[in-house]
Amino acid sequence: MLVLRDVQKTDLPGLKRLAAVLNTVNLPNNEETLEAIIDKSVKSFAGRVKDPFEREYLFVLEDVRNNLIIGTSMIIAQHGTYDAPHIYYEVSEREHYSASLERHLRHKVLSIAYNYEGPTEIGGLVVDPPYRATPDKPGKQLSFVRFLFISMKKFTGLTYLEADRLSRQNKEFIKELFPASDIYASLFPDRVQKVLGEVGPATRGVQRMLERVGFRYVERIDPFDGGPHFEANTAEISLVRRYRTLKLTDEDFEMEGDDVLVAAERESGRNRFRSVRCHARLDNTTISLPARAKEILEVKTGAKLSIIPFE
Repeated sequence: MLVLRDVQKTDLPGLKRLAAVLNTVNLPNNEETLEAIIDKSVKSFAGRVKDPFEREYLFVLEDVRNNLIIGTSMIIAQHGTYDAPHIYYEVSEREHYSASLERHLRHKVLSIAYNYEGPTEIGGLVVDPPYRATPDKPGKQLSFVRFLFISMKKFTGLTYLEADRLSRQNKEFIKELFPASDIYASLFPDRVQKVLGEVGPATRGVQRMLERVGFRYVERIDPFDGGPHFEANTAEISLVRRYRTLKLTDEDFEMEGDDVLVAAERESGRNRFRSVRCHARLDNTTISLPARAKEILEVKTGAKLSIIPFE
């Protein structure tokens, strides 16, 4: 069984191993940056980042049997502030007609835009290659846990935008170097026009998963790679709508039941947040879990647990 939990400072070696393999924007192969990410997350989970708009939460997925961190995902409470705005291109169409030539044309137009009071962002989903496409579905667990946590908490925004590649850096240079005027995409080569607003082959599965739970393309693209932005109102995300809180029974449920992601939260201790995927028996007020799930969650009879379906 795998456990999803809040990152700890002792996880630095495990994150360094993962970053050395993948070296992504949100999990860079740089020890100093990783230490800063961990520190911000630990303080955010503990409520020691006073401004909730500045909180960032890093979840890790641990293979308990092998004591190995195999993936991460993140929630950034607000993406787009006055100090570091969210920057994107609005995608629209403009029509032109020439009477003398009797020609009517539609042009795709990119207009640079800024969001200074941005939404909550989900991102940073990373899975160790040997664990991908396995029956435990670690990528799906890491993705869903963010919606489970959002259901348990109040964040500063209600919509989602994909991670901006420079979200941790000063973006003032973009205003100075990117063209302020509209860009006509029809001037680009055909091969460029075809990929505007399209995800890459490796992330089409992620797009389908997001669309299944309620996200939609919003005619905005990333200014760096042309990738699409997807949004959803929190209340309209299917997983959030199906979120429940139930009390744990004393029964050890060891049969096939509802496939769920279940989480426990506490105010202090080694982990403030722990979650597992398992089969459970649910009714209107209670939940029964396998003994191993209760052991990993470190919960006792009567504990209040948070649940979303894993489907």
